[in-house]
Amino acid sequence: MREIVVFSGSAHPELAHRICTALGVPLSESVTSRFSNDCLQAQLLANCRQRDVYIVQPLVPPTQDSLMELLLMVDAARGASAAMVTAVIPHFAYARSDKKDASRISLGGRLVADLIATAGVDRVITMNLHAPQVHGFFSVPVDHLTSLGELASHFRGQDLAGTVVVSPDLGNAKDATQFSRLLGLPVAAGSKKRLGDDRVVIDSIVGDVTGRRAIVLDDEIATGGSIVELLDRLAEHDVAEAAVACTHGLFAGRAVERLRSHPMVTEVVTTDTVPPPAAWPELRVRSVAGLFAEAIKRIHEGESVSSLFDGVDPMHAPPRQRSLFDGVGG
Repeated sequence: MREIVVFSGSAHPELAHRICTALGVPLSESVTSRFSNDCLQAQLLANCRQRDVYIVQPLVPPTQDSLMELLLMVDAARGASAAMVTAVIPHFAYARSDKKDASRISLGGRLVADLIATAGVDRVITMNLHAPQVHGFFSVPVDHLTSLGELASHFRGQDLAGTVVVSPDLGNAKDATQFSRLLGLPVAAGSKKRLGDDRVVIDSIVGDVTGRRAIVLDDEIATGGSIVELLDRLAEHDVAEAAVACTHGLFAGRAVERLRSHPMVTEVVTTDTVPPPAAWPELRVRSVAGLFAEAIKRIHEGESVSSLFDGVDPMHAPPRQRSLFDGVGG
């Protein structure tokens, strides 16, 4: 079987080290240089010839640099005669640019997917896309992992009596519903209208939250505006406290200040798909390195990746459908 070689871009080398530790392989070295004209150059310092190369790089700020570095590393691996190149993108930032909701607007999600495929990627591994339809933008196979099981594990040891799972918007309600099933809890969702990048209005709550404790679940927290707006609406329904959970904790702008100082927030839980903020020791970070390592192992050995999520999320591991050929030849 071909050898696995793992490289990391500069966006999140700590996660790459954890993945390699779980895989039992070393993290191979690479160098990214910036020229005086601001152009980047990537060099891989390990043999890639006829190896299966995995490049770990979430698209985090500075997002354009992270993306360009990933493309250059993929190009370097392809030029070094790698047998297969897989981009491991724990956070795909451009998933939020997934639809034509204004005149003459760019569709960044599809464009970036095309750039990654054109650079020479054979496969993509990602986690909790902001818009699941972005999966279909790629012309190469995509393994779409979920962190719901890992986040649910954090809450299972707690007393959850009188608790409800709440999604900030109806778009995330499907994940919130599955998360609530993992914990045996009811679910509710906010009806949200976005006015700008960090300005939202939640005008109502769908579901019974009155007097309950809340677990607010979102796929991504950037500025925290949606979460704070939701907490204000929950307070109007006599919700006194809430835990906040998300997959991608970007915590940009005033997000850390907003969430740390909010009187209703009892804890904030996220994963290590992106680097956590340094000045937030109370933040609970669950590692998904083991999930990515197991996915890489299964891809390398030709095994099912979706079975990782049996019993966790039917969207990622759907039950087997009946076939016209069931029973034939039996």
